[in-house]
Amino acid sequence: MKERETMKEKKQSDVAVLLGYAGSYRGLTYLGLALSAAAMVLGMLPYICIWLAVRDLIAVAPDWTRAAGIERYGWMAFASAVGGIAVYFCALMCTHLAAFRTATNIRKQGMAHLMKTPLGWFNANASGLIRNRLDGAAAETETLLAHNLADIVGTAAMFLSTLALMFAFDWRMGAACLLAAVVSVASMFAMMGGRNAKLMAEYQAAQDVMSKAGTEYVRGIPVVKVFQQTVYSFKAFREAIEDYSAKAEKYTVGVCRLPQAVNLTATEGAFIFLVPAALLLAPGALQSGGFAAFVANFAFYAVFSAIVSTALARIMFAASGTMLAHTALGRIEQVMNAPTLEIDPNPQAPKDNGVEFKDVSFTYDGASVPALSHVSFRVEPGQTVALVGPSGGGKTTAASLIPRFWDVTDGAVEVGGADVRKTDPHALMNDIAFVFQNNRLFKASILDNVRAARPDATREEAMAALEAAQCGDILAKLPNGVDTVIGTEGTYLSGGEQQRVALARAILKNAPIVVLDEATAFADPENEALIQKAFAKLTQGRTVVMIAHRLSTVVHADKIVVLDAGRVVEEGTHDELTKANGLYARMWADYNRAVSWKISA
Repeated sequence: MKERETMKEKKQSDVAVLLGYAGSYRGLTYLGLALSAAAMVLGMLPYICIWLAVRDLIAVAPDWTRAAGIERYGWMAFASAVGGIAVYFCALMCTHLAAFRTATNIRKQGMAHLMKTPLGWFNANASGLIRNRLDGAAAETETLLAHNLADIVGTAAMFLSTLALMFAFDWRMGAACLLAAVVSVASMFAMMGGRNAKLMAEYQAAQDVMSKAGTEYVRGIPVVKVFQQTVYSFKAFREAIEDYSAKAEKYTVGVCRLPQAVNLTATEGAFIFLVPAALLLAPGALQSGGFAAFVANFAFYAVFSAIVSTALARIMFAASGTMLAHTALGRIEQVMNAPTLEIDPNPQAPKDNGVEFKDVSFTYDGASVPALSHVSFRVEPGQTVALVGPSGGGKTTAASLIPRFWDVTDGAVEVGGADVRKTDPHALMNDIAFVFQNNRLFKASILDNVRAARPDATREEAMAALEAAQCGDILAKLPNGVDTVIGTEGTYLSGGEQQRVALARAILKNAPIVVLDEATAFADPENEALIQKAFAKLTQGRTVVMIAHRLSTVVHADKIVVLDAGRVVEEGTHDELTKANGLYARMWADYNRAVSWKISA
């Protein structure tokens, strides 16, 4: 069923997809397009009035005073020109309102979809890339709906009227004027059709990659400055810029330069196609005695060739906007097609706070080797279990499966005897508190940062959590205490201080299950001591799954699970594992040697 729906969506045109986002504003788009068509037809009437005036003047030459209708034609031309401008203004008002609403709806629906996406998906998709795909791409669709569609429909109406007029007087001169349109359309197809459309898509994809790398580079500027490096030291950003530059040059210079030159020559010089036709037809007009009518017709087509030039320019820019909108929709669909958490209609409620992995296997998208393979262990309610092992062994992956940052490929992760995939996601998140090694604080007050875990918490409850997290010295040095806004007026916290504020957030949440991932990784010895005290408060009476490379922090854990290459290789207490002389014992020995290392003279 889903496959059929997907196929149906793929068959929809870009305009149909965008109008689907427009909602109730779709009718406003149709009204704007109709008004645009009417405006273009009105815009042609002054040219006809000019021709009528020229015809009457030629008919009475050289006694110009006998041309009595000239003034009437002038007022008709003025009225139609002003009317066309007014109607076109109303058309653009309609299309702009619809375009802005459509872009807003795209952003809203995109954000609503992202709220249902597993948190692990955001680790694989940088914030800069997501913003470019959703916010930037939504802005690019505005041009299509606000301008390009109106121009396309208006130009189509203009062309239909033009075709009738072109062949109404002298079909031969009319056909000569239309040669410019043929050359222009062929040039535009050479730029945007066939395999060149793929080149445009590659150019847009390179722009996405550059945006992502740029965001990461900006975040890494402090490190770059500390080591006195330049932009070229940031390899990913440099390669992204070079790739984007190469693809942009390949498309603009290699593909568009010659066709665009031919196109501009044809559109701006449409009159040159009329001159040879006039020279061929002039002798016959002299012989037949219809030279006056011939001159009048030539004057009409000479004036009317300007419409051809304008119309072709509109088509060119509209086609370019349509192409950009197509690639923008492709980027939007990448967000809209992000995986979502499946919610069981009849969710199960956990019986307790125990956590169990039952023959769990997990493979990341695009990976050929599983991150976890047949992992099984149990954490009893109120028990502290540590996950240790070499880097890349699967510790963080295992911890991320508990709150459903990802869903297992095989097996099951259970909380309180209930498969996490069959529990209410909101209830599951409320039952788990997280403290990661790279916690980020919002640009808000300390109080608001802590209350992010429980917005309804009182000021007194937040202060109690900060005290339990050993944050007294942090508040004492801040100018406004707990109301100090982080990131303003040079107010920043160290990595260890940020970690303690994050611990206060977790303490305030008061969740029965706590997941700690390398929580002391960036802490100095002083902060680590304070963090350990905060841990004692946070983990008291709770089920704890903790990951640590500093093995001294897991010595007193109720159980240690050793992971290597995605498999459980050992399991037991610290004493049991050191006596087993396995991987943990070797890691413990290495750790002790590293701790006792010092610089000697």
